[in-house]
Amino acid sequence: MNRRNRLLPAALALATATALLATSCSSSGSEDDDDSADGSPSAPPAATAPSTPGTPAPGTPDGTPAPGSPSAPATSTAPGTPGGTTPPGTTPPGTTAPPPSGARWQPTPGLAWQWQLGGTVDQSVDVPVYDIDGFENDASVVAALHAKGRKVICYINAGSWENFRPDSSAFAKALQGSDTGWKGEKWFDIRKLDELKPLMAARFDMCKSKGFDAIEPDTIEAYNQNSGFPLTPDDQLKYNRMLAQLAHERGLAIGLKNDLDQIPALLPDFDFAVNEECSQFDECDRVAPFVKAGKAVFHVEYKLDTDRFCAKAKSLGFSSMQKKLELNAWRKPC
Repeated sequence: MNRRNRLLPAALALATATALLATSCSSSGSEDDDDSADGSPSAPPAATAPSTPGTPAPGTPDGTPAPGSPSAPATSTAPGTPGGTTPPGTTPPGTTAPPPSGARWQPTPGLAWQWQLGGTVDQSVDVPVYDIDGFENDASVVAALHAKGRKVICYINAGSWENFRPDSSAFAKALQGSDTGWKGEKWFDIRKLDELKPLMAARFDMCKSKGFDAIEPDTIEAYNQNSGFPLTPDDQLKYNRMLAQLAHERGLAIGLKNDLDQIPALLPDFDFAVNEECSQFDECDRVAPFVKAGKAVFHVEYKLDTDRFCAKAKSLGFSSMQKKLELNAWRKPC
């Protein structure tokens, strides 16, 4: 569910053990010994489906952006039409009409946030934005957060199959590639837009029906991983733009998760960014175009304490905090 695109599977065991040991020692006082948000006690997490952190790998080449002008506005794709384009003034079959311009939420730079994908959501954190698991939380959780004035982002794995999700049987075996390095998880063949689009649409419909304001799609840079498929940067651009189209048709904002090399090309399509460890890998300047475009960057570090990244993060206008690798309620904001 996090750090999916930076650690190679071969380094998984060592990286996870190191990160968990580091987070248990990195903060002062009792904060690191407590899994509640901001170090305050909370009720034990409810039993839920296992959460699987994602794994990006230090030093892994990100590949090169697809041909074409990165600054040109992105073109939404629709399967079954020449070049993946939709004729002007038409809506692809099985989709809803786009909402009026400006109807969806547009998160602005500097908004404080809470990101919790494991355990019962601690709703006591006084921040305007929550990012929580779309499957593991029902509409009542979203409504309760809305009643407190929060916007709520729906975390969904959009790039790899997970055997513990309730809709796992809907994904044909042919769509599943190599293991991501996490138990029960395999990369999608993102070239198969015709098959994946309705499945992703169903997930986005779930987020919409529960009242979420936005989507955080995870594992959306398979083209530079060992996916088991001969994926290209252009394949990824088409897939990610398809996800953005689905979200926007439903009036939902959508964030670009990592995928640093394709930020110049995808910036027009996405409403905000979610970034993991850009300070750890000295990459934060590459995410800064979102802020320059008036779009929020929701950023976390796992291994670095706040005194090592907050000054620069604040100067860039990021919404930054330190989190534990398992993404429970604990947080240490800038």
